[in-house]
Amino acid sequence: MKCRRCGGKISEDDCYQYSDETLCEDCYLDLRYPVKACDPWAVYSATRLRKSQGLKGADGLTELQKAIHEFVKSKGKATREEIKRDLGLSESEMQTQLAVPRHCELVKGRKENDRVYLVPFTIGASSSSS
Repeated sequence: MKCRRCGGKISEDDCYQYSDETLCEDCYLDLRYPVKACDPWAVYSATRLRKSQGLKGADGLTELQKAIHEFVKSKGKATREEIKRDLGLSESEMQTQLAVPRHCELVKGRKENDRVYLVPFTIGASSSSS
């Protein structure tokens, strides 16, 4: 049997039903519990955990999360579209992977005129829109 969303192989014991679709666990969780970049509880948890483990900067991030963080740092500011294009990410993958650096207070959103940019967390701390 195959997952209706990602096409991955799943056994009958490991499948989930959602809106008449047979899904793998990952796709089911993505639909039912999407990751949110602006989640105060996630920020609280991530920053406390990182502090307790002595993690600084990009320590503890996946390679893709580090790439997003480095991209934003190197440009000073970047749109979601720039990051998706330059790193070859889908919207879903972008949303999921960007949430962790945001929860870790490494990247934040900042509105300039009619655009929202992702910037390093330390830049323009008083004008944060996240």
